[in-house]
Amino acid sequence: MEENKPQSSFAAPFASSPEETAVQADSNGGQAASGDSAAPKTQLDQLTETGSVTTHNGRHSLHCLTIIGQIEGHYVLPDNNKTTKYEHVIPQLVAIEESPEIEGLLILLNTVGGDIEAGLAIAELIAGMKKPTVSLVLGGGHSIGVPLAVAAKRSFIAPTATMTLHPVRMNGLVLGVPQAFSYFERMQERITGFVSGNSHMPPERFTQLCLNNDELVMDMGTVLDGEDAVREGLIDELGSLSDAIAALYAMIDENRAKTAETGGNPDGQPAE
Repeated sequence: MEENKPQSSFAAPFASSPEETAVQADSNGGQAASGDSAAPKTQLDQLTETGSVTTHNGRHSLHCLTIIGQIEGHYVLPDNNKTTKYEHVIPQLVAIEESPEIEGLLILLNTVGGDIEAGLAIAELIAGMKKPTVSLVLGGGHSIGVPLAVAAKRSFIAPTATMTLHPVRMNGLVLGVPQAFSYFERMQERITGFVSGNSHMPPERFTQLCLNNDELVMDMGTVLDGEDAVREGLIDELGSLSDAIAALYAMIDENRAKTAETGGNPDGQPAE
């Protein structure tokens, strides 16, 4: 079965507007046809290829990144699975951080989880960004989706959304030796440390919820709805799209004011 590989680009997060595309087409003698590989990508192309879009119509310029389906790791998932590919998301995050046109990042999550290391790689990049970041869990943010949700500087969850916390799992052949279980334990510690370090949930409570065996049938873990996730300190606030955008705008305004006070130094140190 052949893999369907949509092409991603560093330039995708800051695609040209339709007006800019038209001007460039005129200057090139109208050669900005769809078959021309040099033609600028439109917002529709960007949305189709990467599931993301950059908005310029509001008070600030935002980039919306969707993390959906299953987080694909080093092995290609079947074509009938909806996936988020880390080789697409990682370059986008780098481009967003370096783009002077994009002021903030909105992350929309509806994921069942997936590959641990791929998910943690994306989460670590989001957590390390200087630009304002806000996440919003819609539908579900399960398994490795939990670190992705808390990686943003501010996190929201819809009241009807849920998040599943459970221990590390692995499919396939596992050697029944102490070293294998030690590796699982260390991997779980990495996840626990990241979640507790980027949320208000203590590591002991996170571990307790992951090892709960009274809630799931034939499984171990805990399902938290929106209110539970906020009450436990996992997510910052209940809300929906308008709340997340308002919070992102407030963070951008705060950054602008801070930059103005420090003479344009983004690191917050007064200019000499």
